[in-house]
Amino acid sequence: MPHFSYKAIGRDGKTVDGSIEADGLEIASRQLRSQGFTLLKIEPGTGAAGAVRKSAKAPGRQEVLSMTSELAVLLRAGLPLDRALKVLIDMAAEPALNELLSELLKDVKGGKALSQALLAHEQVFGSFYINMVRSGEASGQLSAVLDRLVEYLENAKANRDSVVSALIYPAILLVVSLLSIVLMLGFVVPQFESLFEDMGEGLPALTQAVISGADFIKDWGWLVLIGLIGGGLYLRSWLRTDAGRASFHRRLLKLPLAGGIIFEFEVSKFARTVGTLLGNGVSLLKAISIAIDTVENTVIRDALMVLPPAVKAGQRMSVALEETGLFTPMVIQMTRVGEESGSLGHMMLELAKVFDDHVQSGVKRGLTLLEPVLILGMGAVIAVIIIAILMGILSVNDLAA
Repeated sequence: MPHFSYKAIGRDGKTVDGSIEADGLEIASRQLRSQGFTLLKIEPGTGAAGAVRKSAKAPGRQEVLSMTSELAVLLRAGLPLDRALKVLIDMAAEPALNELLSELLKDVKGGKALSQALLAHEQVFGSFYINMVRSGEASGQLSAVLDRLVEYLENAKANRDSVVSALIYPAILLVVSLLSIVLMLGFVVPQFESLFEDMGEGLPALTQAVISGADFIKDWGWLVLIGLIGGGLYLRSWLRTDAGRASFHRRLLKLPLAGGIIFEFEVSKFARTVGTLLGNGVSLLKAISIAIDTVENTVIRDALMVLPPAVKAGQRMSVALEETGLFTPMVIQMTRVGEESGSLGHMMLELAKVFDDHVQSGVKRGLTLLEPVLILGMGAVIAVIIIAILMGILSVNDLAA
């Protein structure tokens, strides 16, 4: 019998991870709901009957976005779903995408709805995508819902790419700065050491300090490199633990400028997902549960985990968010206005838009400050090294005179 792995919220409001045996995914879902669980995620396990094929690398976000856009166009042109999938298979250049589309076509021809066929590939598409498709099937507007999905995926990709692109130049600048300083200390300064050998204590203190730093880099640089690599591996291992990840994410949120950007970036993803799902007929409880999984910061995600049991008990989202003490007045007030006006989905999308603008401006403002700091910092260190060498040379000349 197939195995299914699930993540759910129990009657006590706590998150539960587990597995269950059932004849099908829908049956497994019904069994878990009958036990009082609110499902956040359920997917086939590693058993032979329920395993997802992994002979090829899973399609990436760009492939999923392209496939969704092309499928929306074909359905809007009037092609039936099976014919549209067949066209996409013929167009697919990547073997992984071709294999995935072939499996979807096989399931659809076997009588399954597209959303049911997608469930076997939830690790590729995610709960949000599948529930959007299910809402489109229920309303008979699958092509229109796919268009909204494309818009959502494009916005998410644009936000992510803009942040990554903005950080590339400072990262390169930081690496170049560190390499320049190491090269100066490790290779340039040692060239002058023979000139200063007979000076002893007569060298200026700054020159002695720079020479000591150069000697340390030359003699123990390999040990420093090993220590940095070891520290990086330890940090990576620590971040894989729940406690380590939570501690790191908590510290990130406390950073002076970056903390606010990270907070608004994560809340923006949550709000956009909730708003999009609500706008397509998905229930509030389901929308919240799916949206929580899009949040990567564990501190914010844990705070949001109070929402499903609170909403299930009849409490307002705004009240539950306010009780956490983590969310800003803007988040709480916009949520409250949406609840009172009956347009929560629209207000969530507006909140996401506002925070997206804040993130963009915050990243630009941060980079405007960071770039000159890095340049000036590197220049200052190199200037100190050069001044120390010049002071040493002048001391030698004075002694010779």
